[in-house]
Amino acid sequence: MSLAWYIRRLRSMSPAEIAHRVRELALKTSARRRTEGWERYASPGGVPRIAGLREAVERASPEVRDAIHRAARRAIEGRFSALGCDWPRRWPGVPLSADLWRLDPVTGRLWPGADTFTFDINYRHERRFGDIKYVWEINRLQFLQPLAAEVALGGDPKALALIEETIGSWHASNPPFRGLAWNSGIECALRAISLIVVASLAGDRLSNETIARMREILAAHAFWLRRFPSRFSSANNHLVAEAAGELILAIAMPELPRAFALETEARRALEAEASRQILADGMGAEQSPTYGAFTAELLLLAAIAARGSDKPLSAIVDQRLGQFARFVGWIADASGAVPAFGDDDEGRVLSLAGYEPAYAMSVARAISGYLAQTPEGLVSVSPHLRDAIFFAPPAPTPPPRGLATFSSGGLSVVRETRAGRELVLALDHGPLGYLSIAAHGHADALSLLVALDGRPLLVDPGTYLYHSGGAWRDWFRGTAAHNTLSIEGADQSEISGPFNWGRKADARLDAFQDGATWQLRASHDGYVPKFGVRHERTVEAASDGFTVRDRLLGAETPLPVEIVFQLAADCAASRDGQVVTVTPAIGAPVRIAFETPGDIVLACGAPERSGGWVSPAFGLKHPAWRLAWRGCIGSSGAVVRFVLA
Repeated sequence: MSLAWYIRRLRSMSPAEIAHRVRELALKTSARRRTEGWERYASPGGVPRIAGLREAVERASPEVRDAIHRAARRAIEGRFSALGCDWPRRWPGVPLSADLWRLDPVTGRLWPGADTFTFDINYRHERRFGDIKYVWEINRLQFLQPLAAEVALGGDPKALALIEETIGSWHASNPPFRGLAWNSGIECALRAISLIVVASLAGDRLSNETIARMREILAAHAFWLRRFPSRFSSANNHLVAEAAGELILAIAMPELPRAFALETEARRALEAEASRQILADGMGAEQSPTYGAFTAELLLLAAIAARGSDKPLSAIVDQRLGQFARFVGWIADASGAVPAFGDDDEGRVLSLAGYEPAYAMSVARAISGYLAQTPEGLVSVSPHLRDAIFFAPPAPTPPPRGLATFSSGGLSVVRETRAGRELVLALDHGPLGYLSIAAHGHADALSLLVALDGRPLLVDPGTYLYHSGGAWRDWFRGTAAHNTLSIEGADQSEISGPFNWGRKADARLDAFQDGATWQLRASHDGYVPKFGVRHERTVEAASDGFTVRDRLLGAETPLPVEIVFQLAADCAASRDGQVVTVTPAIGAPVRIAFETPGDIVLACGAPERSGGWVSPAFGLKHPAWRLAWRGCIGSSGAVVRFVLA
C-alpha cells in the first residue's frame, strides 16, 4: 500500500484504533510463518445446518420453485453473471478450473493464487489485474444456493454433482490462508454462510467426502474470523457480516473449538450493531438503502438461525428490522426499486445468482414474513429464495401517503398525487456516512431524487466501480454528479481515498411543513471552511408541481455555482430558452423552468467531469441527460420550478 494511503487512513483513526492496527499487523505477520494446511482444521461431525431451512423451501410457492429451477439451470449450464459482467461460460462436462477462483472476467487476468500469502496481495492499489470485487464475488459461492434448493426440491442430479465438484475445486485451490479468498473477513463470513445454507438444503444428499471438506472449510473460517475482526473505523456492515457468520457457524457446528464463546460474542455483537447500523427511524447508518438492506438481511438470517436453536436474539433486532421494512415502504417506487443514495455493490446474503433491481424491497418483504407484520408500501417483486425461507407475504400493501421525516438518518420523503400525477420526492439532509471514514457515503447533501408515475425522474448517479474506479470512483461519489449545488466545482466533503473521507459536511433539516402546501428546508456547512457560506435548499409544493430554491447563507458577494439535476437514463431532454422539457420513456413530459438568469448546460455521456452518466448496476455506466444551471448567487439564491401538469 502507498504511504499516502496510510497517512490518510491514520488521520481517521483514534489512538485505540492505531494500537489495534499494530496488534493486527503483528498477528498477520505471525500467521505467515505458520503452516496452515487443511489438516489443521479437520472437524469430524455431521451436516452443518440451520434448522427449518429445507422444510421452508419444500413449502415454496410454484413461483419461487420456478425461480429456483431457472437459477439452477443457469449454473448447471455453466453461466455465471454478477456485477454487470458475464464470466467465461463453462460448458457442461468440462471440469472446473482452479483458475476460476482467481480470474478477473473483465481484464481476463489471473490474480495471485495459492502460492501467495493472502495479506501479501496488495488489492487496494492493484490496477493491472482489475477490481478485486469480481474475484471475491464468485468466491462467495452463493451460486451454489439455488443448486442446493433445487436438490431440496428433488431436482436434477446434475445440481448435486455441481455442488460437490465446486466444493472440491474450491477446497483444492484455496488452502488456508493463501490467495485472495482469505484476505477479507466479510468475504469469509459470506462464504461460510452460503456453505451452511447449501448444507442445510442439500446436506443429506452430499457425499461424506464433500461434507468433510465443507467442515474443514468452515472450521478454518471460524478460526480466521475470530483472529481478524473488523473494529473501529472498519466496524460497518463488515462487522455485522462477520458476527452473523460466527453465530451461524457456532449454531450449525457446535463441535467447533470455542463454539460457545463464538456464539456468545456474536450474539452480543449482533444485538449491539442492530441498534447502531439500523437507526431508530429504520434508515441504515451507512446512508445507503441497499447497504441497509444487506445489513438487515444478515441480521434476518442470523435471527432465524437463532430462533431455530431455541435461543432467539433480543427484541431490539426484530424492532429495528421492522423499522427498516417500514422505511423501504416509504422510499420505494412502484417497481419496488429504492433511490440509490450512497454506494451499492450488490452484496447479498441469500442469492439466486442474478441481478436484483428491487433487492431492498425483497428484504423488506422477507422481514414482514419473519415478523408477521405488513407495513405500508410492500410491492410485489420477482420471486426469490428468501420468500420461501422467511414466508414473505404474497400480496402488496397500499403505499403510504403524505410527508415522512426520518430524522435519525436524515431523509424526508413526500408521497402524494400532485397535479394529477403520482409523486415520490426524497430530500437528503443526513450525514455523509457511517463512522470516521464514512466509507460508503457520497457527497450528496441536499440531493433531491424524484420518481413520477412510478418511474424514476431525478436519480442518483450510482456507484460504478470500487477499487479499480480511479477518477470515475471520485466522480460518481462527488458532489458534481448529484442533484445538489456545488461552488466552483468543489466537493462538499473532502475525498481522502476510495473508501475514506476527510472533512465532512454536516447537514440538517431546518424546518418542515406537512399537508397540501408541504415545505422542506435544509442546509449544510460543507462550504463554510473554504467559502464562508452555508448552502440552504428549500423544496416546496406548488399547484402544478414543486419548486426548488437554493441560497448561500452568509455570502458577502455572489459566488459561482452549478445546480445539477441528473435524469434517469430513459428520459430525453430538450431546451427552449430557460426551460428544459423532460420526456420520460413512458408518461407525460415535465417542464423544468430555471427562473433565475444563468447558463443552462445539457450533457449526456460527456467526459468525466462534465457528467451525464448513471450507473444502473455495479461495473456499468450508461449515458443519461444531466441538466446544470450555472451562475452566481448569494443569499437571494436561485429558483427552479418543476411543472408536472
